[in-house]
Amino acid sequence: QVQMVEFGGGLVQTGGSLRLSCAASGIIASINIMRWYRQGPGVQRELVATISSGGNTYYGDSVRGRFTISRDNAKKMVYLQMNSLKPEDTAVYYCAADIKSSALSSMKEYWGQGTQVTVSS
Repeated sequence: QVQMVEFGGGLVQTGGSLRLSCAASGIIASINIMRWYRQGPGVQRELVATISSGGNTYYGDSVRGRFTISRDNAKKMVYLQMNSLKPEDTAVYYCAADIKSSALSSMKEYWGQGTQVTVSS
């Protein structure tokens, strides 16, 4: 089985920084795109950032220029560096990844359980 676990959330003041980490574990043959999503109170889930296995990145408009996604393929980890945080960044942040468990299996998307980020004004 594949598991995704996020950590690094917490409470931070406006303008502060946090770094989220997410580790994939289990029987993993390859990891394709890794993503960060977030869901704030009363709003739809939002795609925050993505990174391909080759390092190509995409950012949502609301975080571009403030957040940086990166990954360590050897460690099977993805990170989200969040700077200049605003109260509207308050949300549960989820990592997700497209993973093959073996060379013959199909790619599946796996999700973590989420980590809370709260930005106080």
